[in-house]
Amino acid sequence: MSDPHPAPGSQPTVPDPTYLNLLKAEMAARAAAADPPGSAFTGAPAEATADVRAAVDALAPQLLSLAGDIYGYAELAFEEHRSAGRIAAQIKAAGIEVERGAYGLDTALCARFGPSGRRTIGICAEYDALPDIGHACGHNVIAATGVGAFLAIARAYAGREDELPGQVVLLGTPAEEGHTGKEYMAQAGAFEDLDAAIMLHPAGYDAADVLWIGRRLLDVEFTGVAAHASAQPFMGRNALDAASLLYQGIGLLRQQMLPIDRVHAAVPEGGDRPSIITESARVSIYVRSAEPETLMDLSQRVEDIARGAALMTGCGVEVRWDKHPPSMPVRANQALTGRWSIRQQERGRAPLPRGVVSDSLAASTDFGNVSYLVPGIHPMLRIADAETALHTRGFAEAAASESAETGVLDGAYGLAGVALDFLFDDALAEAVRQEFEDAGGVLRVSEMFG
Repeated sequence: MSDPHPAPGSQPTVPDPTYLNLLKAEMAARAAAADPPGSAFTGAPAEATADVRAAVDALAPQLLSLAGDIYGYAELAFEEHRSAGRIAAQIKAAGIEVERGAYGLDTALCARFGPSGRRTIGICAEYDALPDIGHACGHNVIAATGVGAFLAIARAYAGREDELPGQVVLLGTPAEEGHTGKEYMAQAGAFEDLDAAIMLHPAGYDAADVLWIGRRLLDVEFTGVAAHASAQPFMGRNALDAASLLYQGIGLLRQQMLPIDRVHAAVPEGGDRPSIITESARVSIYVRSAEPETLMDLSQRVEDIARGAALMTGCGVEVRWDKHPPSMPVRANQALTGRWSIRQQERGRAPLPRGVVSDSLAASTDFGNVSYLVPGIHPMLRIADAETALHTRGFAEAAASESAETGVLDGAYGLAGVALDFLFDDALAEAVRQEFEDAGGVLRVSEMFG
């Protein structure tokens, strides 16, 4: 076995995988003992879901082609023009009107099917990629499943739209990666007429519910006084010192943070020449926590450290929050989660309940913002093995694999099935509404974070 801690040299040491392996073993043990979530509700009639199942099968070549094309485009946030155009063309080909540039975003979409004035459910479809590694978060799969669910319902009820007991809305939601595109759409009213919203996310496992934590972006700019670092350092005020103190202060804060809280930072500007006392430095920070209230508390503590670093070094400081809107934690609706589990079991999958996937693996998504406006779910759909993490080249390969193609069809059926369950089953819809109200009801980002 090679020494993971060789003498210092040009290469980094190898991170020890023991803890990660323990997490995986614990998750595997919990998964083996867990049963998929169930549901006490009847859901949609069997003939309705049978029609949708047949529609998904008929649409399969189109949906797999869509997933492949979007994978190839790999467009970044707010630049998804080809992807949005490709989706719009497929919807128009089904004889359904689609709005481009919806809710003030050039690459957003909106299409509707079913009678208005009744219960309404939204299906979100993402399609932005990551720099350098493309669709390493599998948004091409998200797009194809969302579009597939919408078109499957439209195909199943073609010519008899009034028999559908409500309306299905497809929302093409750009710029999830780092830019919180759904919040911009929310501020423009995209979710105001919905009674629920659903989407899925590909992963290395099937899970009906996992933890998604909230996230805020912070930029801190320190302004010092330049001086000759040798001849007159005492006439300077070192902005890099302030940035260093902020970075170290965050490190010291971690001991007192909640176990699931995360703060990570980079210093994109910190001076150019050692011989000049640094006049300007900038620190970019992500702050994450599992509840809106704890996210707010952690945000304030990080800001206090930034202001303290400025005071200690005699520098000026500008604290700028939320270059893009905050992402809220996901508040999953368990009544809808149960229906997702049932529909996926019909495809031979066994979604894990909440608590099986370790909370320490949590990330963030702007669907959290939606889940505080209307009841929603954001389950995970397996397209890779459990060893393959999101935002890696390995997951980018998985997003174009045969497993991803199977996932597109299973996911499209699952979303369509949940949508029909919600529209057909009055008792389910009431339980969904009541659970949302009991959890606190609507909470807007602007109310929480200004």
